[in-house]
Parts: sequence; structure tokens; C-alpha cells
Amino acid sequence: MTFTPLTRAGLVIGLGIGGFFDGIVLHQILQWHHLVCFTPDCQPTSVAMLKRQNTQDGYFHLAVWMLTILGTLLLFRAARQPDTPWTGKAFGGSVLAGWGTFNFVEGLVDHQILGIHHVLPGPHQFAADMAFLGSGLLLAVGGWLLASAGSAEPPDRQAEAVTVSA
Repeated sequence: MTFTPLTRAGLVIGLGIGGFFDGIVLHQILQWHHLVCFTPDCQPTSVAMLKRQNTQDGYFHLAVWMLTILGTLLLFRAARQPDTPWTGKAFGGSVLAGWGTFNFVEGLVDHQILGIHHVLPGPHQFAADMAFLGSGLLLAVGGWLLASAGSAEPPDRQAEAVTVSA
């Protein structure tokens, strides 16, 4: 993948999307974990603990929201640069690579190094953590390959892919 203004924007947007998916699906909908777990099963034992976990999750969501805004600003900046090649493969691949990078780094740091939470606490938490790391690697490598294929398209094909007016 060539790091162009478009792919840099896609990577940052992908980091934000990865964080939102984790926070919305795993924290809120499935309620598997919070940003910081205080019990072995990550289930709060009091209303005060739940409030604390929700506040920490809120700061996490604020951070990924700011990443997504930054990525959007970078995307608008890239759109104003006439020499930036635009392809769906380059952008989509870089978004997937960013999402995968989020999963891998967050999984490595929070689940393995710091141990502040696990994907799915319980008897199979190591397998769930490894699946999360694996999903990060697959998304990152697959996104990188897709973005590289999009960056390698001939310039006339890139011009046909997306027309951007400033």
C-alpha cells in the first residue's frame, strides 16, 4: 500500500470504525466486557461499578469518535489535492487495514499485556482473545493487499474510479 493522503485518511477512519465496533457490539450490545473489568466475568456487582465502567467506556467512545472525525478531516483534505489517486480499493482497503490494526493493537495491549479485560471472560477467554487478534491480522493484511491493488491501478483507471471536485 502506498501511503497517500487518501490511504492515511482511510487508516485513521478504520481505527475509529474498529473502536466503534468493539465498543458498540462487544461492550454495549453483547455486554461481554467493558474497557476495564473489575470482576473475573466482567459483570458489575453494584450500580456504582456499572456507572464507573460505563464512564470509562464513554471515554473510550470519545477517543474513537475523535479518531473518526480526524479521519474525516483527512479525507476532505485529500479530496482537495488534485494529484491524489482515488480508488475504492485503495480507500476501502486502508479502512480495513486501520480496523485490523485497531483490533490487533487493542487486543495485544488490553487483553494480553495489561489484562484489563478479555473479549469474552470465562473458560474460553484465551481462545476468544486469540480469535480477536487473528481477526485483526486478517483485516490488516487483507486491507493492506486490497489497498495495494488499488494503488497499483493505472492512472487512467484511477481517474475513472472516483471523480472528486474541490
